[in-house]
Amino acid sequence: MATVTHSHALNANSRTLLEGSDRAGARAMLKGIGLTDDDLAKPLIAVANTWTEIGPCNIHLRQLSARVKEGIRRAGGTALEFDTVSISDGITMGTQGMKASLISRELIADSIELVTRANYFDGVIALSSCDKTIPGTIMALQRLDMPSMMLYGGTIYPGSYNGHDVDIVSVYEAIGQYQTGQISEEQLHAIENVACPGPGACGGHFTANTMALISQIIGICPMGMADVPAEDSAKLDVAQRAGEMMVQLIEHGVRPSQLITKAALQNAIAAAAATGGSTNAVLHTLAFAREAGIDFTIDEIEAISRRTPLIADLRPTGRFVALDLYRAGGVALIARRMIEGGYLDGSTLTVTGQTLAETVANARETPGQQVVRTLDNPIHETGGLVILKGNLAPRGAVVKLKGDEPQHHRGPARVFDSEEAAFEAVQNRQIAHGDVVVIRYEGPVGGPGMREMLQVTAALVGQGLGRDVMLITDGRFSGGTRGLMIGHVAPEAMVGGPLALVQEGDLIEVDVDDRRISLLVDDAELERRRSVWVAPPPNYTTGVLAKYARLAQQADDGAITNLL
Repeated sequence: MATVTHSHALNANSRTLLEGSDRAGARAMLKGIGLTDDDLAKPLIAVANTWTEIGPCNIHLRQLSARVKEGIRRAGGTALEFDTVSISDGITMGTQGMKASLISRELIADSIELVTRANYFDGVIALSSCDKTIPGTIMALQRLDMPSMMLYGGTIYPGSYNGHDVDIVSVYEAIGQYQTGQISEEQLHAIENVACPGPGACGGHFTANTMALISQIIGICPMGMADVPAEDSAKLDVAQRAGEMMVQLIEHGVRPSQLITKAALQNAIAAAAATGGSTNAVLHTLAFAREAGIDFTIDEIEAISRRTPLIADLRPTGRFVALDLYRAGGVALIARRMIEGGYLDGSTLTVTGQTLAETVANARETPGQQVVRTLDNPIHETGGLVILKGNLAPRGAVVKLKGDEPQHHRGPARVFDSEEAAFEAVQNRQIAHGDVVVIRYEGPVGGPGMREMLQVTAALVGQGLGRDVMLITDGRFSGGTRGLMIGHVAPEAMVGGPLALVQEGDLIEVDVDDRRISLLVDDAELERRRSVWVAPPPNYTTGVLAKYARLAQQADDGAITNLL
């Protein structure tokens, strides 16, 4: 009777599944898909793919996985691919479907963990691209804590309209311009036609590219591999090299718990702050910390951002896209510059076995590039991520700054209990200069799922209100206006947070310098309102959204469902 033997420890985990006469049934099943005894004697390496044909972000990941598997086979491993879910923020934006996005992060992590544990793989490489697939795959790798890495599918190329680069945010801004008569329907359609010219994640420094940067900084994705755009001819070579690395990774035994440490998470936030990254960097790094049982707080994030200069001029607050950063020198250039300035700890370990400092030592800067500034000439002296606290957000709220936004705003609250209600008011031109748009019951529990509300913010920009209206939500804002956008308010309205007590016309004041957010209503009145407040009925009572709402933690705990 044929049995699987091993010549070295690379297949130590999979032996439980495959070795011995009592495992003949498992071997027979795997031979049914074409594997041989020789294949089963090699280390089994999972290729956890987030491929989908629903949207450009992940549609090319099957091509990458084919090259990853070829690399694994060339290096002496046996590759087995499986898929999981993916939700496109850009497609679902502005609808109830957007609530599924953050929830999908948990489902991605759960499904990869389940399939990998069940099949006793010796290692796993996860392919990701759009917003929640990156943190979802990383969270799964943290839980499994086996030799593993994440490979990012890469940024989309920008589109071109009338000689100018455009992206998905350009479309949402164009919607607002069309609604106010600034452009025609034909012009809107023309921008829509060119904004997404092919595969890849949204091109600005939005959530996907922010998390791709973070994945390289914390070392779970090899430095430089995430930078290569989705359609660049080098991306397939990157995928094959990543597959080849997997066998070495098993041999050396490098695990996520060695990479994702408190120092690495501090580095991640510093890099996000230095590049004007998405506020979702806060949410997801807190999730990484909670998955690992690392004591890392929103107050530490504020302290890191406050001492970190903003040096990368990236959209949506700046001029350039991820493709420009790649051409300028990539994340390695940013990391080397920050290590030299003492803003990153270069001693943290990466998946290559090298330290972060070693991986960027040979970073090259393209002569004349304007994307990444020197430390003595920053865009702003402090980072782009700011944490506000006050009686409206006792546990914190997040605002993303470039440096030219208003630092102080005081105005009347315009209160909406859903994104749809707020967007309708914007469409009907009911929002005025100086207003504070409050969108509540969109938090982790209330939404559920913390919808991202680019549709609302971009429409305000299109109406010329981008600097003059402040927005506050227990959901998420990631870009759009040049005014103050305050999201991730904790605790959220649905669990009785102060946002639930705001009434139409209440004055709200934000002072960025003081890191303060205040509802200018006296304590006695707030207590009166609290005594009569009743939570609205949940939006979902069955199914996966209801399950997430029952399990989700607040934003300052990363909105995770797996709190240790």
